[in-house]
Amino acid sequence: MTMTEEQTPSDGQIKKEVLLQLKNAKKYYPVTAGFFKRKVGDIKAVDDINLELFKGETFGLVGESGCGKSTLGKLILRLINPTSGNIIFNGNDITTFTGSKLRAVRRDLQMVFQDPIASLNSKMMVGHIVDEPIRNFAKENHKNLKDETQSLLVRVGLRKEDYYKYPHEFSGGQRQRIGIARALALHPKLIIADEPVSALDVSIQAQVLNLLKELQQDFNLTYLFIAHDLSVVKHMSDRIGVMYLGHIVEIAQKTDIYKEPLHPYTKSLISAIPNPDPFEKKERIILQGDVPNPQNPPSGCVFHTRCPVAMPICQEVKPIFKEVKPYRRVACHLYE
Repeated sequence: MTMTEEQTPSDGQIKKEVLLQLKNAKKYYPVTAGFFKRKVGDIKAVDDINLELFKGETFGLVGESGCGKSTLGKLILRLINPTSGNIIFNGNDITTFTGSKLRAVRRDLQMVFQDPIASLNSKMMVGHIVDEPIRNFAKENHKNLKDETQSLLVRVGLRKEDYYKYPHEFSGGQRQRIGIARALALHPKLIIADEPVSALDVSIQAQVLNLLKELQQDFNLTYLFIAHDLSVVKHMSDRIGVMYLGHIVEIAQKTDIYKEPLHPYTKSLISAIPNPDPFEKKERIILQGDVPNPQNPPSGCVFHTRCPVAMPICQEVKPIFKEVKPYRRVACHLYE
C-alpha cells in the first residue's frame, strides 16, 4: 500500500488523498531528579508512529488507558511539540510551524473533548462559546455571525434560543452538542474526537455518534476517533489502529480487524467485547501482568512481557510495522 492510495476488496483500487501523515513521530517527556533537576530518563508517551489519514474517512484509535492515544491527538493539533518526527497536514509539514503559520493551519484542525462540562466556559453564553472561533479567525459582522451561530446550534440538534443560555442549563449530551458546534464553526478538514461519548449516558451516546456521522457527510469531515470502547469504534470507523505503550501495533479495515485480528494484543481486546448471545461460547484471552512503565519499556517487542505467544526473538528484536496481508499492517514476529 502506498502513502496516497488504499485498496479495498469490495471496491477494487480506490485512490484516496492523504490528509494527514505522521512520519516516525515521537513524544518523550523528560524525567528529572535531585535538587538540580538532572535528567534521568524519558517517558515515551508516543514512540515512532507512522500513520496516514485519508480525506473523508474515520480512523479509530483504540488501546488501554495510558497507551498514548490522547497524546497523539495533541501532537497532531500541535498543542504539544513532537520530540522528533514529522507531521504533514494537507501537503504541508507543520512540525515546526509557529506564530501566524500555525494559527492559519489550526482553522482546519479542531477537537471535540471528552468532558463536555470542563471544555466549556461556564461564564460565557452558548452563542459566544460557539462563535468564538469565528470571531478569532473570520471577523464576521455581528448580524451574520449570530445567524451563522444559531444555524450551527440548530444543525447539532439544539434551538436558536439556546444561543442566550449558559452551559449549566444543559444536560451532558446537550453540552457535547455545543462542543461539536464549536468544532464545526470554522468548517475544519479534520476533527479529533477524544473519547467524545465516554462521559455520556448510554442512552445518549448513540444519538451523539449518529450526529457525528451525519455531520461528516454534510461537512466533508475527516475524523480521528479516539476511544477505548471497541463497540463504539466499530460503529464509527472505516479503519482502526490499535495502540499499545506508545506504539501502533496493528492497522486494518474495521471488518478485518474484528473478524480476524492478527496481533496478539488486538486479539485480547476483541475477545473482551461482550457477546449479546448467552448461548454462544466465546474464548476470552486474559493478559497476565500489568502494562510496563513507559519510562522503561521492555526491549524488543514492547508487548512481549504480556504476550501469550511470545518467542525468544520477541525479547531481543523490535518487530517492523509492515504490511503482512493485503490491507493489513502489523508489528509482530509471528508474521515475519
